[in-house]
Amino acid sequence: MRVFVYTLGCRLNQCESEALMDSFLKAGFEKGDGKADIVIVNTCTVTSKAEQKARRMIRLFSKSAAAVIVTGCYAELDRDEILKLGEHVHVYGLKEKAGLLNLASYLKTSLLSGLDVNEAIRNFRDSSADPFIFDASSFSFHSRAFLKIQDGCDNSCSYCRTTIARGPSVSLPASEVVRRAKEIEAMGMHEIMLTGVNLTMYDHEGGGLGKLVESLLDALGPDMRIRFSSLEADHVDDRLLSSFSDSRIFPHFHLPIQSASNKVLERVNRKYTIEHVEYIIGKMREYKDDPFIACDIIAGLPSESEEDFMVTYSFLERMEFSKFHVFPYSPREGTALWGARDSIEERIRDERAEKLRKLSEIHSRRYIARQYGKEVEIIAEKEKGGRIYGTTGNYLKAEIVSHMPVKEGALLSGRITSVYPLEVSLAY
Repeated sequence: MRVFVYTLGCRLNQCESEALMDSFLKAGFEKGDGKADIVIVNTCTVTSKAEQKARRMIRLFSKSAAAVIVTGCYAELDRDEILKLGEHVHVYGLKEKAGLLNLASYLKTSLLSGLDVNEAIRNFRDSSADPFIFDASSFSFHSRAFLKIQDGCDNSCSYCRTTIARGPSVSLPASEVVRRAKEIEAMGMHEIMLTGVNLTMYDHEGGGLGKLVESLLDALGPDMRIRFSSLEADHVDDRLLSSFSDSRIFPHFHLPIQSASNKVLERVNRKYTIEHVEYIIGKMREYKDDPFIACDIIAGLPSESEEDFMVTYSFLERMEFSKFHVFPYSPREGTALWGARDSIEERIRDERAEKLRKLSEIHSRRYIARQYGKEVEIIAEKEKGGRIYGTTGNYLKAEIVSHMPVKEGALLSGRITSVYPLEVSLAY
């Protein structure tokens, strides 16, 4: 029986989807495509478009799959609406998501005994509720491991449903994080991506993420590398920033800044100023040579005037972000901004989003162009058409040019000898 996992949203969802897929492979199921027998849809609720896409895909999968299992943030908030999308749709909210790791073995036994797949899914019960059960050491990656260390969020950003779905911030104990990281290292991997809903809220009432990173760097060997999924600015402090000076921290960062107007940031209850963001970026560039710095921007947030937009546009232009992920503001029911009277006209919002996307394309091309001739680290990931490809430390996808065989998952050093297409030539 074939299984397919379709993922919407953040890297944390990607991490959990990989774990779910791996649990089915280990139980003897085959990996399928969009027309598999069982489809798992891991949803997102950040924007209304993400929810619309989830509904569209659930309907589509329901036409061919014997069973569609829906989980994730959207499933947590709108179970009844999702159940109406198909006769054989099953919903597992976030509190039930961890239990899905045991579904594969249960289904294997149930199907062998003659139960229909939908009957078996309806009968399945698992009380596993540990959000950190999605442990990278419990499933296999080819080249990197995701390590979930945090879940939930204590902030109340006025536009965000994720906080409502995920609940308050919780952190995996530092000793357990280190243990799992060393286990990943023992598996022969060279990269760990730390993930969470709000990663910098890790133990934010204690030593914070900076203290944890120090512990990881003390425990891990010289051939291990650490990457961060995303860093919210409000809890990025000097202790964390100083850890970036270690060569084992990859020069790749992502900041969800949303706006460069302090007025707008205050309106939507963000917990930092744009001056702090600028300070963070300056420190990143002090500790790393031309790091890849991406950001999230929301166009057309309530109260965003033309002047506010231009402040954001000019800030992005001046700070030379490597890439922007641009989201048109989407009013979310249940949030403080639902029905806001100072909302921006959709036409204006979309025009601003398009301007930002065009600027992002310019910055991306500039960043890639200036990488020519630079020495980089790259981890080999996959072979395709007789060629081997990988991801550099600054998160660029490149072909690895080598006169010697390259082992998948290897940590390598080379020089960027072409940018269109991107190639890294190894020196032996």
